[in-house]
Amino acid sequence: MKVARLHATADLRLHDETDPRPGAGEELVRVTAVGLCGSDRHWFSEGGIGDSRLTRPLVLGHEIAGVIDRGPRRGERVAVDPAIPCGVCEICRADLAHLCANLRFAGHGTTDGGLRELMAWPRAQLVPLPDDIDAVQAALLEPLGVAIHALDLGKVRPGMDVAVFGCGPIGLLLVQLLREVGAGHILATDPLAHRRAAAEALGATETRPPVRKRDDIATDAEPLPRVDVAFEVAGDNGAVADAIAAAGPGTRVVLVGIPASDTTAFKASAARRKGLTILLSRRMRAIDLQRAIDMTAAGQVQLGTLITGRHALEQTALAFADLVSYNGLKTVVDMSLKP
Repeated sequence: MKVARLHATADLRLHDETDPRPGAGEELVRVTAVGLCGSDRHWFSEGGIGDSRLTRPLVLGHEIAGVIDRGPRRGERVAVDPAIPCGVCEICRADLAHLCANLRFAGHGTTDGGLRELMAWPRAQLVPLPDDIDAVQAALLEPLGVAIHALDLGKVRPGMDVAVFGCGPIGLLLVQLLREVGAGHILATDPLAHRRAAAEALGATETRPPVRKRDDIATDAEPLPRVDVAFEVAGDNGAVADAIAAAGPGTRVVLVGIPASDTTAFKASAARRKGLTILLSRRMRAIDLQRAIDMTAAGQVQLGTLITGRHALEQTALAFADLVSYNGLKTVVDMSLKP
């Protein structure tokens, strides 16, 4: 099978490797599409993410759709849950498996992800897909699950005014979810004009560039509209500062973005004087992938409109060039394409 492996920063190579053999409780999955994510950008551009560093050539990609290749479920189309919790620790037993300290995650650490033709994966992490969600759209179900989890943390109610700081794919999915739950005024900010235009097309009632620059944690800038819930989805301190500045007294700020420096900083007095509740969102829960499938099948969110780049597996280097350029919205490696 063909496999794309990251050997070092920006060093992505295509290999021919032996097909994997499923172990106990696993199925062999033929990968049909893989979405590229901001965390993939961190691995590619920085050789790691947070406190996890590249220690061996790694197959990236955790936004995965596929088809079960053999056995009783052969031919079944599935969305792949990239998280494999241990299932036995205290955290897992407390129904917080997405926070499991022993969790393995596709395309992270030493666990290979989806940028390969075949993968062996636990059958419990393979969720059936309805026929009306195609493979390329299905690659966006995992980020939709992340957005759903963040929305739940925000506890948004109909009529609430909200803001989304950062309009990458997850931010744009959040905009759609906020529209769907009946939020009032939806402010969306991003430095890139094409992302602001996408946010407006998907339901934001106001868009503007960020107030603060990437590393600015000050609050002495032009005021932002006051909101009931603020979502930071940019992974930089300027967006965090904007979210805190916009949040009204006693409200919630949900931090979704992953900072390149593994450090989030903000002016403490600005948050303390408002008595803000600051929540950090960690990936998604297992139930959120099925919720994402159900919402997409019901037409409540648009996934296809976010896809601006499609490349064959053999063109994965070009796909990552798209990803790091920020020129489009969402780049997908589509296994049905030929170079």
